[in-house]
Amino acid sequence: MTQDVLAPLTTAKWTFATRRVDHGLIGGMDTAFAAARPGDLILAQVESLGQHQRVQLSSGRPSYIYPGDMIVLACGARYAPDQFEGLAEIDPDGADLLAGGGCIGRMVARNERIKNATRLLPVGRLLDDAGEPVNLDRFALPPTDRTNDIPVVFVLGTAMNSGKTLATAQLALGLRRAGYKVAALKGTGTGAFGDFNEYSDTGAHWVADFTDAGMVTTYREPLARVKDGLNLLLGHAAERGCDIAVMEIADGLFQRETGALVADPWLRDRLSGLVFACGDAVAAAGGVAELARHGLRPDALTGILSCSPMAAAEAMSATGVPVLRKGDLADPAEANVFALRAFAGTRRAA
Repeated sequence: MTQDVLAPLTTAKWTFATRRVDHGLIGGMDTAFAAARPGDLILAQVESLGQHQRVQLSSGRPSYIYPGDMIVLACGARYAPDQFEGLAEIDPDGADLLAGGGCIGRMVARNERIKNATRLLPVGRLLDDAGEPVNLDRFALPPTDRTNDIPVVFVLGTAMNSGKTLATAQLALGLRRAGYKVAALKGTGTGAFGDFNEYSDTGAHWVADFTDAGMVTTYREPLARVKDGLNLLLGHAAERGCDIAVMEIADGLFQRETGALVADPWLRDRLSGLVFACGDAVAAAGGVAELARHGLRPDALTGILSCSPMAAAEAMSATGVPVLRKGDLADPAEANVFALRAFAGTRRAA
């Protein structure tokens, strides 16, 4: 493979999902797009702009994109009710930018309130010097046996944009203010730097997401691999000296992977605290009931409903679960309650 073939990579925009990739391992390209699997790196050219007019760079800043631009992304699926559903399939005649963090695939559905996907023309699947596809899983954090050495407060919610990320960040901030070394983690979802950066801004001791476990997205990944990724992140949090972890699980309780996790004994066994984000009292009541069906009960409700004293009162009356505002979660005294409960090893059974 000549350097002329690889020349487009030197000026290409490498997206957030590729931030762990060692560029020196790229030795060539092929066009076997039908063989691409989730996590394979793809060089693509912007064909026409749609919903996404910017991508998130591996350097941590957004970049506008223009027709003709070269971008390095990872093949992946996406589940985002407010935007797209897409599959990890690469059509050589044209593919879709499923997420600005660097996910390329085939859109199968979109929210009617947004534009069609930005269209990309696949140029090549990146290979190493041995001719093997370069996949994100090659750059995942190394295995660790420290999985169970750290308590975890999970943050779940009713849906996308219910307030989970804000709750995760604010609780991480409160715990940091209370003197703890906190790991702020995004356990599932689609790779993007928005949540990652928001966690980092809290001063958390360590921040990571599933891209650090080698996945551009967790949608349609086997449950065993998703759990392996969660365990990997928690193990590394412990190795880095964190006292406690706050972990966000993406989307709502009925999303495929979230639902499987909630129903799995792993979550009940690993959980040391639970925060549930929702938009209103009806969503709170439904979510608490669904969690109870799996033997779980939140320690607190939060999210959009916490902005309204009336909605918070309704939710408290309907569920018996206290409602915490973002300022409450960031309060070191309130956060310390979560920490002490977590260190005591208590569980909130339904």
